[in-house]
Amino acid sequence: MRLPRCQICVKSLLILLSWLLLTPLHSQADTAEVATENQKATQPRTLSDELHTQLLEEMIWIEGGSFEMGSRLPTAGNREKPAHKVTLDGFYIGKTEVTQQLFEAIMGWNYSYFPCPNCPVNNLSWFNMLLFIERLNKATNKNFRLPTEAEWAYAAKGGQQSKNYLYSGSNNIDEVAWYAGNANKRSHPVATKKPNELGLYDMTGNLWEFCQDTMDRLIYTEQARINPLHSPHKNPKKRAMKVLRGSGYEFAANESEVFRRDGATNNVRMADIGFRLAITK
Repeated sequence: MRLPRCQICVKSLLILLSWLLLTPLHSQADTAEVATENQKATQPRTLSDELHTQLLEEMIWIEGGSFEMGSRLPTAGNREKPAHKVTLDGFYIGKTEVTQQLFEAIMGWNYSYFPCPNCPVNNLSWFNMLLFIERLNKATNKNFRLPTEAEWAYAAKGGQQSKNYLYSGSNNIDEVAWYAGNANKRSHPVATKKPNELGLYDMTGNLWEFCQDTMDRLIYTEQARINPLHSPHKNPKKRAMKVLRGSGYEFAANESEVFRRDGATNNVRMADIGFRLAITK
């Protein structure tokens, strides 16, 4: 379970305690909520022509190539080193984090903190994200997915146009991110800060973003890799710790560098976790 590096909030303690005891918090309310979500999710959903067009137009093509994943900085944690070479094929990734408007259009529900149509959807689990993607693919006849951690890291660093910024798109975090220094303890509408070299918004700050990969502090080695994906469990419904990237609105600048990685269990919901879409060409 991911806990903020800067402080342990009461909410996180409650979630951690309930997970360790294997006893759901507010179990009756949660059961009713999940039942409502499942019922709504089984109902056929479609996107308006406007939302469909916007969704496809905002998938940004990332040219494949090689890059250095991880960090050589002495401030990097053990989970973020050693730096190693990764080579990726090209892919598409969302220009922004998935918005509440898009999520609700497909799922029929939205329990996000800080509700607004153009704010990133949050307070949903990795499992909820997979269900959303399944329904989105049926509605669009596409094959959207979560990005792999390597794809996410490559895109955040600017791909083949990278200028090796400390944050995604700048060495000045205030230019590109909603973080502890300016966010006022809440997320904000997407694409209101400066984009990175590839035209991607909020790759630093606003919300942490789930990736496909299972979190492993020792997965980084010096060995070069091609299109890596660390997902040892074939059953996607198995409880596991999943990778988070990008930092969030309650984290400080020194916790938000582009190489930072963290993790959360795939059944956890938090106000500072969201996601963006990817798709293979």
